[in-house]
Amino acid sequence: MADQNTIALIKALRERTGAGMMDCKHALEENNYDLEKSVDYLREKGIAKQAKRANRTAAEGLALVKVCDKCHKAALIEANCETDFVSASDKFHDYAEGLLEYVMKNEPASIEDARQATLQLHDNAALALGEKIEFRRYVILHAEEGQGLGSYIHQHGKISVAVILAKEDADLAHKLAMHIAANAPEFVSLNDVPAATRDRELALAQREVADDEKLANKPQAVKDQIAVRKAEKALSQYCLLDQKYLIDPSKTIEQVLKEANNSVVRFVRYQVGEGLAA
Repeated sequence: MADQNTIALIKALRERTGAGMMDCKHALEENNYDLEKSVDYLREKGIAKQAKRANRTAAEGLALVKVCDKCHKAALIEANCETDFVSASDKFHDYAEGLLEYVMKNEPASIEDARQATLQLHDNAALALGEKIEFRRYVILHAEEGQGLGSYIHQHGKISVAVILAKEDADLAHKLAMHIAANAPEFVSLNDVPAATRDRELALAQREVADDEKLANKPQAVKDQIAVRKAEKALSQYCLLDQKYLIDPSKTIEQVLKEANNSVVRFVRYQVGEGLAA
C-alpha cells in the first residue's frame, strides 16, 4: 500500500476516533488497512480503557438546556467528565449536544433507556477524549398552550435553567431563569417544600427556642409560634417567590410576578457536579 494512502487512512481514522497517530497506524496494520474494522478495533481498546476509569469521579462537565417554543417543551441534560480541560473541548461539547438533541427529540422513559440509546455516542466520545465520561441526568418540561418557556445557560454550561410561566412573557422568563441560576432556589414557594423538610427545619427551630434563655418564661403556645416563624424564615431563602429579585433587589420575585400578572409554574436548575464528590 502506498505511503500516501496510508497517511490518508491514518488521518481519517484519527478524525473518526480521536486516537493518537501511532495507535491509528497500529490499528490499520492489525486490520489489513480496513478503516471500519480499525475503528471497531480502537473502540474495543477504548472500552477496555474505560473499564479502568470506572472508579474515577467525573464531577466536571456541562449542563445544557434547549427550548422548543413550537413544541412547547424544554430539555436539560448534565454530562460529566473528569477535568475542566476536557469539558471545554469541542469533542465533549459535541457529545453533550448530541445527548441534548436525542432527549429533546425522543423523550426517553428513563436515564437507563437514554444511556442505552446513546451508547455509541458515549463510546466514540470516551475513546476520543481519554477520560471517564457519563450521561448523568436529564429532564423534559412540557408547557401547556398559552404558558411561557424561558431558559438560561451560565458560564458556558456550568449551570442551566428552564422555567415555565403561567403566561407567555419571553423577557420575564429569561430574566427569571438568570435569577434562578444565580440564587439557586429549590422551591417555588413555601407550599412546595416537602413535609419532611419542613418538619426537620421546625424541629431545629424548636430546639433553638427551647435553649433560648430569653424565651424561658414565655407560654408554650408563644414558643411554638416563634419556632414556626423561625423555620419558615430559614426555608424562605430556598423559595423563589421570597427571594430578592436579582435585577431589582428592592422587590421580591413574588412582587415582580404580581406586577406582571404572571406566576411560575415550574423551574429546573442543573449545576454541574452538584451532589458529586470531587
